[in-house]
Amino acid sequence: MSIHPSAIVAPGAVVPESCTVGPFSTIGPEVVLGEECRLISHVVIDGRTRIGARNTFYPFSNIGVAPQDLKYKGELTETVLGDDNTIRESVTISRGTVGGGGVTRLGSHNLLMTCAHVGHDCHVGSHVIMANAATLAGHVILEDFVTLGAFCPVHQFCIVGAHAFIGGGTIVTQDVLPFSKTSSRRENKAYGVNAMGLERRGFSPERIKALQKAFRLLLVSKLNTTQALEKMRELEGEDVALLVRFIEKSERGVIK
Repeated sequence: MSIHPSAIVAPGAVVPESCTVGPFSTIGPEVVLGEECRLISHVVIDGRTRIGARNTFYPFSNIGVAPQDLKYKGELTETVLGDDNTIRESVTISRGTVGGGGVTRLGSHNLLMTCAHVGHDCHVGSHVIMANAATLAGHVILEDFVTLGAFCPVHQFCIVGAHAFIGGGTIVTQDVLPFSKTSSRRENKAYGVNAMGLERRGFSPERIKALQKAFRLLLVSKLNTTQALEKMRELEGEDVALLVRFIEKSERGVIK
């Protein structure tokens, strides 16, 4: 086990021999690390936190720290991370609250760039990219393969659908359509299908064309949302069906 002499590992913490704990890092007594994790230096991991294998934490990242919620009174809540995540400098991930389900969860194969923030009770999927200073307020859901641009704040209780791409500086106050490109120029708008991202992930031309047809009904036609959904239900493909279900279940409304 490689633990720098200046690091502090509390009694009770589980740190496998394959892990590396760099200078001035602090690991709390209820932390469980998976195999081959790397804490480069000045990393704080606190609270009841379970971390999978092969995660890398860069300097000044803070994981499992108390939520920034005035209602939190020290209750036993959790933070859970999957495998193969890269957590860059000064990233903060707050543990959950009793009122929000008690768990903040991050999947696997995610990249959180410098100064990104994951608030209490957020659920982040896998293969997600949060660019520099992207921030999630409490209770946010990011589904798989989301790309969140730099300096994007996401409002409480919003859901960002799978494969969505959000341009830098966009203030997200409603749910973001799966498969969409959404950005803020003068106002927040969805700009159609994230075709390039879907191609990179192996979507066939037929799947992309079906989604483009659905997005034209939703965004370009003169139909209102209810009328567009009726037409979209007539289209074939599980991707379109997923899009329809997402809109039907949205409580905050979706960005169109």
